[in-house]
Amino acid sequence: MQYQRETVRDTYEEAKPLLVEHYLEIAHYQDIPLEPDYASYASLEDAGITRVYTARNEGELIGYAVFFVRKNIHYSSSLQAIQDIIYIHPKYRGQGGRFIVWCDAQLKAEGVQVVYHHVKASHNWGPLLERIGYQLIDHIYGRRLDQ
Repeated sequence: MQYQRETVRDTYEEAKPLLVEHYLEIAHYQDIPLEPDYASYASLEDAGITRVYTARNEGELIGYAVFFVRKNIHYSSSLQAIQDIIYIHPKYRGQGGRFIVWCDAQLKAEGVQVVYHHVKASHNWGPLLERIGYQLIDHIYGRRLDQ
């Protein structure tokens, strides 16, 4: 398994099949179509905010983690990373913890003070995060307003 930092521009097309698999596995509202706003991701990347980390097996993309890294608007002296999306192909999930630890090391090397991951209630991998040192901080609730 190889981990590396890549870019939205270099990985987007290659990641599309995994994005669809990920969406089908975890999307809570599957009637809302998967339509990533590539231009916004590219714009955030140009602004130095986006971090794309990939997991590859013999060159094949088998996972990714995307973080938004910036100073927190509430704690302006603290550089923080918020996970936008993270996925490891089910065949390789036993190595997911190593991938997260590697991502954390990359973020720490940039001076990131805190990393936040959101976890779907229906696909709770929080226990993995707790095993590697994360703490439960928030619960997030959503409500459909169009139904």
